[in-house]
Amino acid sequence: MNGEVLSYIGAALTIMWGVAHLFPTRNVVKGFGEISEDNKHIITMEWIIEGTALIFIGVLITVATIIDPESQVSEYVYILSIIMLITLAVISLLTGFKVNFLPYKLCPLIFTISAILIFLGMIL
Repeated sequence: MNGEVLSYIGAALTIMWGVAHLFPTRNVVKGFGEISEDNKHIITMEWIIEGTALIFIGVLITVATIIDPESQVSEYVYILSIIMLITLAVISLLTGFKVNFLPYKLCPLIFTISAILIFLGMIL
């Protein structure tokens, strides 16, 4: 399997997990029960931001791979995306992983797998 395919798979996984954040946002907010309107807006904002950030990272990797996967700019895109995904994995491991809800426990794993796939795509 060549590097470009691995980059595309890592990007697709990141995009899909970002999209998966957007759909349940309303139910996630409802799950907090009776909280203030401000807190509802904050939780909604945070879920949408994480989803769109993941989609953006995946799209950025895809575009860099389509244009020229071996260029210096693409290499920087890959490296910075890997750093961001690993950062999100650590944050998720220290916070959401402690929540007794499977999707929260999947975040660190999915972010790490995406980062590894993008890294392998970059070096192969």
